[in-house]
Amino acid sequence: MERKLIALDLDGTTLNAKTQISAKTKSVLTKAKEAGHIVSIVTGRPNRMATSFYHELKLTGPMINFNGALGYIPGKNWEHEYQATFPKKITFDILANKEKWGIKVIAAEGKNLLLSDVADNTVDGFFLANLTQEHVLNKQNLTTDPTAMTMLVDNQNKASIVQKLNEHFGHKITVGVWGGPNPVLELAPKNINKAYGVDFLAKTYHIDRRNIIAFGDEHNDEEMLKFAGLGVAMQNGTEHIKQIADDVTALDNDHDGLANYLEKKLHL
Repeated sequence: MERKLIALDLDGTTLNAKTQISAKTKSVLTKAKEAGHIVSIVTGRPNRMATSFYHELKLTGPMINFNGALGYIPGKNWEHEYQATFPKKITFDILANKEKWGIKVIAAEGKNLLLSDVADNTVDGFFLANLTQEHVLNKQNLTTDPTAMTMLVDNQNKASIVQKLNEHFGHKITVGVWGGPNPVLELAPKNINKAYGVDFLAKTYHIDRRNIIAFGDEHNDEEMLKFAGLGVAMQNGTEHIKQIADDVTALDNDHDGLANYLEKKLHL
């Protein structure tokens, strides 16, 4: 069998509802690596919230974070590392309009960057629950262009905020809207998405697109699933993701859907 690049979304896909990797998933992914396939995490999570899973799966290659905006090998200086950013002026402009637009929390992030304008623990781990002076989002502390911005907004103003962000900054950024219960918006550099990251991995490993298998469950996985030779939606995925995918797992993320699918597909 030809060598495959297996691109894994984390939340709702590789991770179960308790945000854990099951023993079965670990076992199957280990077998896939031993069979010569490449296993890579491709997540919307910042690197700070993904490296523990990277180490748990004993991965050694590059990881893609921030929905394609960062590609790097944890703990290593790697010559091919990249980080896409957008102008920090956009962050300052949004901060200035925060009250007027109905935004509650604004965070700016990068590989070694995490600043937030106010402390908040609404979304577990995504915003800073405690703010020290050096982590406050302001002009003094934000001296480099960010890779991503995350915003907690008023639910009823969500659509109008998205519209304003697109009107003002749409030529430089892409606005993503989280699924799930929290009204969170995510800003990424223009034309950067998970497919960008997977394309980078494929070129790095010299793997043809038809030999890419990608797994996902949410809107931010769409480009990646379309780009991959085999884009697989999780049983627990959104209806839209299931419709655009090439295939759907028989089981959900709480019943080893990904592991069972890969085991059969790759004869592990």
